[in-house]
Amino acid sequence: MYSIGIDSGSTTTKGILYNGQIVKKVIMKTSARPRESILTIYNELSEGINEKPYFVVTGYGRELVDFADKKITEITCHGKGAKYLCDNVRTVIDIGGQDSKVIKLDRDGNLIDFLMNDKCAAGTGRFLEVMINILDTEINFIDLLTEGVNPYPISSMCTVFAESEIISLIAKEVPVEEILSGVLSSIARRTANFASRLVIEEDVFFTGGLSKSLEFKKRLEKFLGVSIKTSNLSQFAGAIGAAVIGFNKIK
Repeated sequence: MYSIGIDSGSTTTKGILYNGQIVKKVIMKTSARPRESILTIYNELSEGINEKPYFVVTGYGRELVDFADKKITEITCHGKGAKYLCDNVRTVIDIGGQDSKVIKLDRDGNLIDFLMNDKCAAGTGRFLEVMINILDTEINFIDLLTEGVNPYPISSMCTVFAESEIISLIAKEVPVEEILSGVLSSIARRTANFASRLVIEEDVFFTGGLSKSLEFKKRLEKFLGVSIKTSNLSQFAGAIGAAVIGFNKIK
């Protein structure tokens, strides 16, 4: 028996093939036609399987799919995925391309409460992406560029005003490393303030693409005042949760 979980995000689409354990994982940049990205990943994951996997889709693009067995919100799937990756998790912090989420779980991984910020790009992956483009660098280099670098204060968190502020700092020849370090610290501070609207309980688990950045994680831990756990599969948490939910339906 197999299940497939796909998380259709605004920036990337992630997929997991699952049979009680993770068999295969796929990630790709979400195209201008998100349904095609979902279909591409589904076909790649199901290739070579004789039976039809139980298919659960989550994320922004979930309503675009008409062949899924189940469509589930990303809040539920991220919670289940985080529980799979970190058994003692009680709080999940997720930074996606266009939103950020804080999810509270009970000891069994069931949803207790959540907060979601999808009204403003500040504090999201999209905000960081815009700033990185202005600084003419790449997201894969942020840890290399910011390790041990004091952050230059960034006062604006609105994407439009921050863009103007950073262009001004570049013109003043403020080092790119200090500006980028300041951007990371600003996002981490905003995320911590947002998360603190719920009572933070440990273990705290960090998901989303930005969870790959050790430097950002350090800053988030500093502002939250707690240790944060991640996994090399943190970016796949939503897809893992979808796959686990699907597998539990058929086992």
